[in-house]
Amino acid sequence: MNAPGARVAAALFGALLALSFAAPLFRLAAPTHPLVAAGLRLAMAALLLSPLLWRSVRAGRFPVAHARGAALAGLFYGVHFGAWVSSLTLTTVAASVTLVTCTPLLLGLLGALTGRDRPSGRFWLALAFSAVGLTIIGGADLAAVAAPGALLGDALALLGAFSIAGYFLTARRLGPTLDVSAFSAVAVAVGAAVLLGAGAVLGVPLAPASTEAALALLACALVPQLIGHSLLTWALRHTGPAWVAMATVGEPVGATLLTWWWLHETPTTTTLVGCTVTLLGVLVAVTLPARDRKAQPGNEGR
Repeated sequence: MNAPGARVAAALFGALLALSFAAPLFRLAAPTHPLVAAGLRLAMAALLLSPLLWRSVRAGRFPVAHARGAALAGLFYGVHFGAWVSSLTLTTVAASVTLVTCTPLLLGLLGALTGRDRPSGRFWLALAFSAVGLTIIGGADLAAVAAPGALLGDALALLGAFSIAGYFLTARRLGPTLDVSAFSAVAVAVGAAVLLGAGAVLGVPLAPASTEAALALLACALVPQLIGHSLLTWALRHTGPAWVAMATVGEPVGATLLTWWWLHETPTTTTLVGCTVTLLGVLVAVTLPARDRKAQPGNEGR
């Protein structure tokens, strides 16, 4: 793999690892309401990124078009987190995670239809491995009797997948000159406003449940958000959104392994098999040769 390709692969693996901390940290933030927990995570990230945003604006590196794109991406962020965490209260965790991680399939199909960032055959092989792995992970749970409202929960998880796809496409469209820190600062601020506004409308407390919960959410802002999502956004400057989204497919696997090591929740043998197959798919995707991962000629920055 050439140097740029190696950097992209390293960024995607780093993003996968950072994103995997989200679920255990959200678990530690309980019983903070999920909408509020997600909103506070984004709000803390916005505060931490604000000096970088100010520096970029003063230096003229963040044009109005990029600011508008970041605001749109923030709306996608808010919808993604709001829909996904709500789906977890209505359907099984396995169903929710399986549906919300179908983003690479959505982006791959869009690329095939439009010709922009069209995936290669090896990408579809990677996606097939990942789909099989996720199905194994949630197989027993998905086979269980559906609870009341499960169909709505499934629909909300799909909405979460569509909305994060919108985030990736928005960032990709702004091209390789995008200032990642400034873009992320605006996006997380808008996403936080959406989520905390929804929490206020629902009448839930807009504060962490405890000091421990606040520290967990701060760690969530630092690791999954600032490191994980910033690496994903940076990778979008160098490769197609479908490949970037493959890193999110590995998030449930990383979260399972971290929860096993950190919170001592032992997964079943079936879950471990599913994790292995899913990670194989992610490995195939992020180690694609650079010629297979780059945008189709003439489509850069659209």
